[in-house]
Amino acid sequence: MQNQTEPPPETNSDKDDQAMEFDLSSTTALDLTSFQLHDLESVELPSSLTELDLTANRLSKLDPRIANLINLRKLSFRQNLIDDAAIESISSWDSLSGLEELVLRDNKLMKVPDVSLFKKLLVFDVSFNEITSLHGMSKVSSTLKELYVSKNEVTKMEEIDHLHELQILELGSNRLRVMENLQNFTKLEELWLGRNRIKAINLCGLKYIKKISLQSNRLTSMIGLEECVALEELYLSHNGISKMEGLSTLVNLRVLDVSSNKLTSVNDIQNLTRLEDLWLNDNQIESLESVAEAVSGSREKLTTVYLENNPCAKSPNYQATLRQIFPNIEQIDSSIFA
Repeated sequence: MQNQTEPPPETNSDKDDQAMEFDLSSTTALDLTSFQLHDLESVELPSSLTELDLTANRLSKLDPRIANLINLRKLSFRQNLIDDAAIESISSWDSLSGLEELVLRDNKLMKVPDVSLFKKLLVFDVSFNEITSLHGMSKVSSTLKELYVSKNEVTKMEEIDHLHELQILELGSNRLRVMENLQNFTKLEELWLGRNRIKAINLCGLKYIKKISLQSNRLTSMIGLEECVALEELYLSHNGISKMEGLSTLVNLRVLDVSSNKLTSVNDIQNLTRLEDLWLNDNQIESLESVAEAVSGSREKLTTVYLENNPCAKSPNYQATLRQIFPNIEQIDSSIFA
């Protein structure tokens, strides 16, 4: 029997606590996604950090300690509660001059924040906010390669023509009516302008662009694409286009989506020998034979074709006919073939 006058056995609680602690002093990447944090008071921010991801929290202000992370290269405040007043302090964070990626997507911003301090910025994302104008974008470093401003309320493409190094421009789901100020984007590879109010294509001779999306706009013509000879993917669905034209020079095209328009025939793609995906569904195309003739240049290459909800899709042996026309077809509408 234990002597009751003896002290209780040592529990080593201090040692246990120490064993559960993590040494973050040399950590370079800290991911706090979905921690539902209202602030960062309980979080250690080691000076060694090069990446800090604060996605999907409840932050409404910036922790001033972040301003001292001199090695930081990537910073994400995506999906928080940051407004214009809260983000204002970032314009004085001199120590973060080496920042290359800044993500402010899905917050409560109503204007483009001042990020002029970040002279090495490569990626800037302010999508899914309430920004009404690109005013202030002229202060963004000309080193920028990727700019994302989708799902805002922007009405004009402005103050971006100095971004000569830009490779990706995303301005989808805004209120744009005119394509403009693109002439300096000689290195642009991807242009995403879907869900706007654009009536005419004006690409200012972007010869090196590889992907263009103009889905869900107010286009009635395809004219304006002729000089985009490097183009590989073109998305023009949900417009009011009645004629396929200006496509014969796009010899590198692999994906063409002109679904949900007003087409009655397929034209001007005989030269497209690299075409793999062709979306023609939800139009008014009458004849399968005319489709076969129009796509003769890519008969061997084509693997996916959508023609449903056209009059020709009601033809007897519709799928069998298409499989004869395109010997390497893998998908017709929603039907996939092994």
